[in-house]
Amino acid sequence: MNTGRTPKELVKVHIRWMIRRDMPEVLQTEQESFEYAWTEEDFLKCLRQRNCIGMVAEHAEKVVGFMIYELHKAKLHVLNFAVHPAVRRTGVGRQMVAKLVGKLSSHRRTRITLAVRETNLPAQLFFKTLEFRATKVLRGYYEDSGEDAFLMQYRIGDDTGPDEAEEPVNRIAQYHEEN
Repeated sequence: MNTGRTPKELVKVHIRWMIRRDMPEVLQTEQESFEYAWTEEDFLKCLRQRNCIGMVAEHAEKVVGFMIYELHKAKLHVLNFAVHPAVRRTGVGRQMVAKLVGKLSSHRRTRITLAVRETNLPAQLFFKTLEFRATKVLRGYYEDSGEDAFLMQYRIGDDTGPDEAEEPVNRIAQYHEEN
């Protein structure tokens, strides 16, 4: 079947911890990716939290993607994730998710959770291809638009234990309430 699109070359990236110097490129990707983009202050407030981690994907000495996630006792929760529009559909996102999956272990953190806007079909489909599944609808999750989100989850092994009682929290809304 000819879709009229030529396949993009796969891009090999180096994934590393996010550092302060990455912020301009991270913000550019964020602003080009989302209507309701995080601000620099949003990123910094989140990354100052002890359990919050930032990772970037680098190609040809440029940051082409990033991921912000929280460490919890039994899971990793992705708060923000984006690939620069110029390199989407080239495997950058897959490599970043694979790196995160590699941090799971059968006796400690066994799952990854994230919330995806109900209107963000490309993200829903992307995560579905990586074996994430929607487990819940979070009504009115996004304070900026009142939009619902799908809670998506990836599990390793035979983790049939009880879910953590905590509900995912819209961290940005929480930060704005504190100020």
